Amino acid sequence: MRWEELDQQPCSLARTLAVVGDRWTLLVLRDSFLGVRRFEEFERRLGITRHILTDRLKKLVEHGVLQRVPYQQRPVREEYRLTAKGLELYPVLMALVHWGDQHMADPRGAPVEHVHKGCGQRMRPVLTCSECGEAVSARDVSVRQGAGWGDANIVPATFRTDGRSGC
Repeated sequence: MRWEELDQQPCSLARTLAVVGDRWTLLVLRDSFLGVRRFEEFERRLGITRHILTDRLKKLVEHGVLQRVPYQQRPVREEYRLTAKGLELYPVLMALVHWGDQHMADPRGAPVEHVHKGCGQRMRPVLTCSECGEAVSARDVSVRQGAGWGDANIVPATFRTDGRSGC
């Protein structure tokens, strides 16, 4: 599978990676959730070239993850704000942060603590079943072919009919 063909795969993860699957895009999203909105601030914080930053911001805008909002009229200047679609990526970034805190943190601990505004306590993301509310992990979930699978000729291991499971 070629990188530029990810968006054509019958896989929601592959299609998502086609939009947000490189390191610079994830760091742009991280900074967006931290309140960064202006091109120059992204550039300064990330140490990224203007060309790469322009490309990543353009892709996020094209896919409706960020929107350009004018903050000055003369001359017209715009900033980048998360859309509702972009805000829905928060659990994804939090899951990556949590994994990093567990496996990549400095011996002194995590570099940033996330505090729930409602109770004031340090929190960690927890994946739960949308139907019963029970916490779930990879071993608690099975997959089956969905309506959007289409005519793809690639059959994941979890869909095999030879009795072997995918995990």
